[in-house]
Amino acid sequence: MFTVILAEKPSQAKSYADAFQTSRKTDGYFHIEDPLFPGGAAITWGFGHLVSLEEPQKYKPEWKRWKLDTLPMIPEEFKFTVPYAKRAQFNIVKGLLRKADQIVVATDSDREGENIARSIIEQAGMMHKPTKRLWINSLEKDVIRKGFQELRNGDDYLSLYDEAQTRQVSDWLVGMNISRLYTLLLQEKGVDGPFSLGRVQTPTLYMIWQRQHEIENFKPEPFFQLLADHKESGKAFQTKHKDTFKKKEEAEDILKKHGLEHGAEAKGTVVKAEKKLKKMQAPSLHSLSSLQAKMNRRYKYSPSNVLKTVQDLYEKKLVSYPRTDCQFITMSEFRYLSGQLDAMKAAAGTSFETAHPKPRPKYVQDSKVQEHYAIIPTKKVLTKDRIEKLKPMEKNIYNEILGSTLAMFHEDYHYEETQVDVDIQGLIFSVKGTVEKKRGWKELFSENAKKDTILPPLKTGDEIASIVNIKDDMTKPPKPYTEGQLITMMKTAGKMLEDEQDQAMLKEVEGIGTEATRASIIDTLKKQQYIRVTKNTVTVTEKGVTLCQVIGGTLLSSPEMTARWETYLKKIGRKEGSQEAFLNNIAKFIQHMITEAPKQMGNVKASAGSVQKKSSVMPVCPKCKKGVMVDKGGFFGCSDYKQGCRQTLPKMLLKKKISDAQIKSLCEKGQTGMIKGFKSKAGKTFSARLVLRDGKIEMEFK
Repeated sequence: MFTVILAEKPSQAKSYADAFQTSRKTDGYFHIEDPLFPGGAAITWGFGHLVSLEEPQKYKPEWKRWKLDTLPMIPEEFKFTVPYAKRAQFNIVKGLLRKADQIVVATDSDREGENIARSIIEQAGMMHKPTKRLWINSLEKDVIRKGFQELRNGDDYLSLYDEAQTRQVSDWLVGMNISRLYTLLLQEKGVDGPFSLGRVQTPTLYMIWQRQHEIENFKPEPFFQLLADHKESGKAFQTKHKDTFKKKEEAEDILKKHGLEHGAEAKGTVVKAEKKLKKMQAPSLHSLSSLQAKMNRRYKYSPSNVLKTVQDLYEKKLVSYPRTDCQFITMSEFRYLSGQLDAMKAAAGTSFETAHPKPRPKYVQDSKVQEHYAIIPTKKVLTKDRIEKLKPMEKNIYNEILGSTLAMFHEDYHYEETQVDVDIQGLIFSVKGTVEKKRGWKELFSENAKKDTILPPLKTGDEIASIVNIKDDMTKPPKPYTEGQLITMMKTAGKMLEDEQDQAMLKEVEGIGTEATRASIIDTLKKQQYIRVTKNTVTVTEKGVTLCQVIGGTLLSSPEMTARWETYLKKIGRKEGSQEAFLNNIAKFIQHMITEAPKQMGNVKASAGSVQKKSSVMPVCPKCKKGVMVDKGGFFGCSDYKQGCRQTLPKMLLKKKISDAQIKSLCEKGQTGMIKGFKSKAGKTFSARLVLRDGKIEMEFK
């Protein structure tokens, strides 16, 4: 029985091939000889998605032009295609699938991996063939071999394909229809586009803008607090009354009622002086989103760079599967981690007595691990010297994963908390002091320790001198989002709960996006020039503000709606929902937006004019001489594209950004000056002059 193993990409296929007895690489696949497959086997691969949805014009020619009267575009049956650049590899895969007696789906063990493999198999017309599923969390040889020895029934995972494909098709429907709808409606208002909208990206943008709008429109208001200064045993400390007041007169009235004056000395009596020893367990193990949030907070790394780097560490067999939303491991992982504790301690450059050799439910629960467990080190533990040789971002992320795993075995953090209440003529003033007793697991991390708040020795009944003061202050606006906070914002559908205990209160979070897609959504918002990130602070651009102003109050601005969609998509994955029902719902939503959006346009605010103004200063199209070259997001294109002009110019060429001034020079003079910084495929940097000939860019080197 000849078996074809379908991997997601060449590097994954190579990891599989290395785990077998004999492997020989040929064009587009590996030939495998191993007792596990007595009938022979081949490992082939995609390049991620080999199959994608067709463009609108492939359904109906009239759908090629952007016109309001062609909306909605809802095909009766969706068509898929293989892009030209990927056809050679697809044909190799298709040929092997035809010969196969059995197909092993060995793409990433998640919904998207299932979609990548099944869409290839379906496009090749081989869905009738029996399938098995490889489901593993690591690319280590022993894990790969064990996975192939324990292959699962492929049909059990078809519902994940249904879920992922439904998400893909619904994103196409919303993106194609709603992007055209708003681009055309804004054009009627004199605002140039295009404007890209999406099922997840648009409510995400709107939540960022809501915070920015709140900050911009924030009006500070005064408030007043009652503070008491004390000195006991030579140590000064301060207590505070629990209430705040909007007017100074209100604070003064309270003092007067209790026979007190601002700045005057009064006697206070300690009515409560409690000391409690408290301890704090180490944080949960990392999911992808918690790792992204932590690394952004600690190092200002972007979520997409964290995902890319942890994926590289996974492919180097150093950490477990990264695209996980789980923060638990099973007993199996706990056993192997326990067995390599000494090696992990040495790798982290630490030595401590193992305080928790047995599993604790905060970290180890078999029932909590559905698809993938938390991100942890593999059995291939690096030495401290090897860690130092990793790239800086790899080193920091690996050390964080290593530290969070070791913390599970370390002693809890111990501290003493003192609560003091002072009665000053009937008014209660309070203060809380903390003193660190044992750093425990905190010694594994390099964050600065919080300064102790040490209070003098006090007991109930002590009388202490006190001076009561009225302190004035102003309310402060909320802070702008950081890039890392966007991940948390999306995961909680706008409920910003970074504290672990607060998150635990939400038994089920209906977030938007998935663990694997949230970073790419943020990148899309950057690419579409809706947001910019400066020193890790996220702001919405004028283009983004324009879009947010016109979608406000619509379902597109509702993260709750998108979260409900995500919830239903997960039901499809659990075989509790259907693709047909979901897509019918999306079609109704699109029709509703086509009807309601024109009513919502109202007055486009001044920021929209800025979008228009930016386009108007660009040069005349060098091809048709009628339109002007306008910013299309990822490139410059002629504004008369509807009249048939297809002139475009790139913003990026051979990894070098082309400036507006250079685009203008190309259009008006037909060439630029000498530009430094182009990079060849071999990685060499060179300089060249760009020349425009017959609408196409050529390079001159003199």
